[in-house]
Amino acid sequence: MATFTIGFTKTSAENFFRRLTDAGVRTVIDVRLQNTSQLAGFAKAADLAYFLGHIGGIEYRHAPALAPDESLFSDYRKKGLEWDAFEPRFLDIMRDRKIEDQFKPEELEGACLLCSEDKPHNCHRRLVVEYLEDRWGQSLDVTHL
Repeated sequence: MATFTIGFTKTSAENFFRRLTDAGVRTVIDVRLQNTSQLAGFAKAADLAYFLGHIGGIEYRHAPALAPDESLFSDYRKKGLEWDAFEPRFLDIMRDRKIEDQFKPEELEGACLLCSEDKPHNCHRRLVVEYLEDRWGQSLDVTHL
């Protein structure tokens, strides 16, 4: 099962959309809590859905259940919460939400989880796919674009 993740910061729109289309992504699952910020540029929800559809025939889906809650996000971004403290709190949130019951493995086939971070190392999108792999007991064959 091929699943992807991608961040939109520190890249051009051309490079971003090329990576998605070259990988054969069929659906982008937006795992941001807030997807309408002016800072998002080409990745603002309404614009992104339009561009994905017209550039690559890619479906867009917003999945805020796969995002940290506002307080955790604020602690990390604004109050300097370390990643080592962020990670277990977010894992608890995913467990409490039972995200493994809200999605089916086949929904992630050809899908790409989108967040803002350019690299997956300290991004919750990586934690989402790792958590789902563990809960579902199967590899999602993840490629970070």
